[in-house]
Amino acid sequence: MATPAEGSLRRFALAVDAMGGDNAPEAVLDGLDLAAERHPKAQFLLVGDEARLTPLLARRPRVAKACAVRHAPDVITGEMKPTLALRQGRQSSMRLAIDAVANGEAAGVVSAGNTGALMALAKIVVKTMPEIGRPALAAIAPSARGDVVMLDLGANVQCDARNLVEFAVMGDAFARAVLGLPSPSIGLLNVGSEELKGDERVRQAAEVLRGGHSGINFHGFVEGHDIAAGTVDVVVTDGFTGNVALKTGEGALKLMRDLLRQVFTSTVPARLGYLLARPALERLREWMDPRRYNGAILLGLNGVVVKSHGGTDATGFAHAVDVAMDMVTHGFTQNIRESLSRLASHAPTLAASQD
Repeated sequence: MATPAEGSLRRFALAVDAMGGDNAPEAVLDGLDLAAERHPKAQFLLVGDEARLTPLLARRPRVAKACAVRHAPDVITGEMKPTLALRQGRQSSMRLAIDAVANGEAAGVVSAGNTGALMALAKIVVKTMPEIGRPALAAIAPSARGDVVMLDLGANVQCDARNLVEFAVMGDAFARAVLGLPSPSIGLLNVGSEELKGDERVRQAAEVLRGGHSGINFHGFVEGHDIAAGTVDVVVTDGFTGNVALKTGEGALKLMRDLLRQVFTSTVPARLGYLLARPALERLREWMDPRRYNGAILLGLNGVVVKSHGGTDATGFAHAVDVAMDMVTHGFTQNIRESLSRLASHAPTLAASQD
């Protein structure tokens, strides 16, 4: 397998951390195999232990054709603290994959490795866009009306009004790129839908977004039940509230699956009922499959950074690659810059209010 020479001008769609995750590198390569079928023209920079990757690639010709390998002698483990990863992980597969984005070799990176380390390395190496106060963690979740984007999901526990406005702009660009929505509706998560509800930062952010200068379709305030109802396409909140809402939703879905299993295995008539309802239940299982929503995105950086769940399989990792490819293909970073430029020209007071 040819390894690109240092300083090569070859441009890769994505750099992939081959060694990150519980099932790496096999699940990563199997996921790339699926992704290569969906994106036949894409070229990937596969970063990891070349001695382990070479025989695995020999059994996966489609992946081998789509990838170039860069050797990385070290791996950032799941237990490693972000500060230690910054100091000691310079030759790790995660760090070298992120470096490829920072030096312009790749437009984005996908890793199933240590979340804290990935966020820390991405912010230090790839760096936050000058127009963005803080990057935000976003993901896709199911709703009654289709997929919904949620951000921030834990990158920023405390946010001011400017942060929330920037999250709205980034969420709009993300929904356009990944969900293919021409004018996604944006909602600010609040304790009520009335205009006077919430604290000062939420009301100030809503006032700016209602002005229409950002070019986004602002719905207004939404409440917790609106997330699952699909009232809006993008739900914007601070990282503390967003993380609690996400984990609550995940717990509710797990509870529903467990209850359905109990109901359909409790009695003989229930088992017979399961056989009759099986086609519909299979569609429900597919709709709720967590692999379909794999791929959290750190928005607001000078490059695309996607975090795959560490325990996912090939299907889940392929979905994370799909998300990253959508963002790269649709010029996600440039769209954010253009939207924020329009905002800055109409709301200079807010732009200067960052703590």
